[in-house]
Amino acid sequence: MKVLDLQCRLGHRFEGWFGSQSDYDAQRERGLITCPVCNESEITKLLSAPRLNLGHGAAPEPTPDQGAPATSAGSPARRPADAAAASPTLPDVAPETLQQMQAAMMKMVRHVMANTEDVGTQFAEEARKIHYGERQARHIRGQATQEETEALIDEGIDVMALPVPENLKGPLQ
Repeated sequence: MKVLDLQCRLGHRFEGWFGSQSDYDAQRERGLITCPVCNESEITKLLSAPRLNLGHGAAPEPTPDQGAPATSAGSPARRPADAAAASPTLPDVAPETLQQMQAAMMKMVRHVMANTEDVGTQFAEEARKIHYGERQARHIRGQATQEETEALIDEGIDVMALPVPENLKGPLQ
């Protein structure tokens, strides 16, 4: 099993698990690897330190002239400074902060997906029926064109666009 650190062209970092390097290459060439945050398919592999299990027991203590190890057993490896600067589209934000923001966004999207009914392309029609009392009030989601969205807003119906990654549009597990 190969675990790779990946990043989309918008700077979202995520982890991918593959059977081998050739599996990763084949899936990437076919456009099957997409960012779980924005669904972008332009993906690059980041530099990462391999984790090798060569034996059991504790790591050897460094000698005074060797210095401390770069990582410890419980902490993640640090990325080179170049990896963080690879995306010029992102503001200068710590990777930990970006990961927290991505996690919060995914949590919010999952909450919406789990607590709303998908009405598909009938969203504008169903939103109107709920707004005018023709249907029981409930939380819905679906697709609407820009024109339909603007018309709903003009009628005083509150709507909000929510980008949902493709991998969350199917049934939740």
